[in-house]
Amino acid sequence: MNKIRVRLADWQKDNADIRRIREAVFIAEQNVPPELEWDADDNTAVHFLAMEGDYAIGTARLLPDGHIGRVSVLKDWRGLKVGDALMQAVIVEAQNRDLKQQMLSAQVHATPFYERLGFKVVSEEFLEAGIPHVDMVRESRELA
Repeated sequence: MNKIRVRLADWQKDNADIRRIREAVFIAEQNVPPELEWDADDNTAVHFLAMEGDYAIGTARLLPDGHIGRVSVLKDWRGLKVGDALMQAVIVEAQNRDLKQQMLSAQVHATPFYERLGFKVVSEEFLEAGIPHVDMVRESRELA
């Protein structure tokens, strides 16, 4: 396996890769209706791609208000720290944009992953696209 790297993505230029990953993970695997997966926020979000060589294997997005979403890694690359690399890149970008707080809605099964990254559960469980979720928040550490 090559070293995984994460880069900023361009919604227009990298659209095919972003769509391929999110369609495989959310629409095909998790049965999220396509009309819920694609939204107007994609146009204003900062997008990220995790790459192995020239092949995109994961994606995430950061909204201007600090919401992180659509974190997804293709099945064959899960368990290889791709999600960690993606989230670290998103958190660094959020901090570079002076977003003091990062927020996300996590699938309940993924809460331990996000807790390792400093997120805390701040809501009761709720259904989103038929999948149990909780809201989570991470406060940026002030640099001394």
